[in-house]
Amino acid sequence: MTDSYAHLADRIEAITADVDELMFDALREAAAARSGRPADDKRLMQARRALDKAAHLLRGTTIDDA
Repeated sequence: MTDSYAHLADRIEAITADVDELMFDALREAAAARSGRPADDKRLMQARRALDKAAHLLRGTTIDDA
């Protein structure tokens, strides 16, 4: 793997952390309001999985290797 791939994978992982924060904030707000699953939860989870997959592909690993 080249350094540029590793750098790009690192940036994607930082974005993944941002998505995690959004998800947890939405879940906390929904729990406080007792309003059930947030409307965007499914979309954010799909985006998170795609980001994980992209980072692992750039690193040349599978998700199971991590």
